Amino acid sequence: MCINQSKSSAATSIGAPTEKRPVFPDGDASLPYNAWLKDFDLKAFTNDIKALGKTLEKNQGPADVAHLNKIVMWSNLFALVGLATMGSFEGLARAVPVVCLSTWTFSRWTMIAHHTCHGGYDKVHPNKGRWNRFKFAVGGLWNRLCDWFDWMMPEAWNIEHNNRHHYCLSEMDDPDLVENNLESIRKLNLSLPTKYIIVFINMLTWKWAYYAPNTYKELKLAGMRRRGEKIPAHVNPTDALTIRVLLSGESYFYSLWEFISVVVGPYLLIHFFLMPLPLLLVEKYVEAEQYSMYMCAVKSLFLAELLTNVHAFVAIVTNHAGDDMYRFRNGCKPYSGSFFLRQVLASVDFSYGTDAVDFFHGWLNYQVEHHLWPNLSMLSYQRSAPLVRAICEKHGVPYVKQNVFTASTRPWRSWSGRRA
Repeated sequence: MCINQSKSSAATSIGAPTEKRPVFPDGDASLPYNAWLKDFDLKAFTNDIKALGKTLEKNQGPADVAHLNKIVMWSNLFALVGLATMGSFEGLARAVPVVCLSTWTFSRWTMIAHHTCHGGYDKVHPNKGRWNRFKFAVGGLWNRLCDWFDWMMPEAWNIEHNNRHHYCLSEMDDPDLVENNLESIRKLNLSLPTKYIIVFINMLTWKWAYYAPNTYKELKLAGMRRRGEKIPAHVNPTDALTIRVLLSGESYFYSLWEFISVVVGPYLLIHFFLMPLPLLLVEKYVEAEQYSMYMCAVKSLFLAELLTNVHAFVAIVTNHAGDDMYRFRNGCKPYSGSFFLRQVLASVDFSYGTDAVDFFHGWLNYQVEHHLWPNLSMLSYQRSAPLVRAICEKHGVPYVKQNVFTASTRPWRSWSGRRA
């Protein structure tokens, strides 16, 4: 078991930065919240988790594929309604295309791409030329356009999320470590209300302003490591690379032009400006004012972008943030006892149990189960959650399950410099 673990509630110094990174207090097994460690049997816990994982994987089959198809259908229905109404619904009625387009984007990423890119359907889906972690959305713009088209480059996200985040969870090498990524805002000498405004702006823009550039940085870093290139001493690879860094010209890994032309430019052009072009023909057919339907659609798409950013922020950024989540100084061996324990101690589940509830959470409400076994299907996580909770209760391991809106306040407090 990892000795150098620490819980973020151990001291308020978690928010006190050094030049490069936040300070985490040393782990102390004598503190009240660590009382469960006294009688904890790591070997028995590990055996139970491994046995359940093997059973879940063995039981995957046609039902999991049918369930995936159902989620794809729901996503496509939101897309159909959104695309059909985005050029004509205005005023309060605009909420229909905005919500539908936002949900389409959200579901395509968090459920369909997320679990496919992890290999959740590699062994069970009959169409292995597409629904496979090494095929889905990667290999060029056409595949990206057909499978998962978003601000992030799929190849970059696969490195950043599937590898770096999952196998360095809540360590300094975790690119999604909230305390580290919020450092620049937390250090600002501004009033609390002003910091909250900055937080809200970040919620509206974080996918293209933070996630897309930072995932692309991780892809570049992976290439450097593969080629044996040394990272210069003045470059901290754990620092987030954001749009602000690119605009300032301080990026070591790639230029602003490369980011625009390769990563976000195709999505910006195609999704927001080319996709509504057929409405110009519809305008002529129905004798509507020139550009009226086209501009209505563009506005709806941009509003949907703001909404899907907020939706994704609430469901994603809160998964591993808070004063009841553990942090770790050192790495550990994948799928070891320590690894399994860390996934539980540094993850939070939200309300779950039905397809409707899980869909609007983006299936991100099963973070504990997903981090224990990243390569399972959505249906397997739904089946496993009560079983994992029972194992944790049996062994006295803290299992955190909260309402997503309660959990969503944590990054706000961490970002503003208050305790999370």
